[in-house]
Amino acid sequence: MNLQPTLRTDRLTLRPLSMADWEPYAAMWADPRVTTFIGGEPRTRDVAWKSFGQAAGMWPLFGHGNWTVAGRDDAYLGIVGLSFFMRGIAELEGFPESGWVFVPDCWGQGIAREAVGAIHNWADEAGLGETRCLIDDGNAASIRVAERIGYELLAQLDGKRVFRRPAASAAVRG
Repeated sequence: MNLQPTLRTDRLTLRPLSMADWEPYAAMWADPRVTTFIGGEPRTRDVAWKSFGQAAGMWPLFGHGNWTVAGRDDAYLGIVGLSFFMRGIAELEGFPESGWVFVPDCWGQGIAREAVGAIHNWADEAGLGETRCLIDDGNAASIRVAERIGYELLAQLDGKRVFRRPAASAAVRG
């Protein structure tokens, strides 16, 4: 039984991860442009495989997790979701952590805002409650996405910012 809904926006389909997503996922994480603000180093296939499994495994454990983001033509654009990473950061503990990563070809087109907005609309409707996210200080594009969907700065931590989005904040329209 799959608990995960498929979400649709004007331009996107957010669907459960599948093995068909593995190769484009691995390629995305191998791109140094993608990892500039997420760990700083491209991910090898074995490291990407572990995070792919982690991303797919959130739904049965928590009732929320990650979606593959696909364009109108079903092209792989990235991944977005609400996870628990168990980072040991007090400001994140106990709250679903929002995260998003997209292939560079779709940067600057509003795809991130549309996809992240869609999952937060879902979270509001599902009564998920407050969410948080962690963003590198230098990642101005992701900071803008977070702020546009209702995240507020909570803390500064050693080159990163923790944001919080209160439960059922103003509805976000993708």
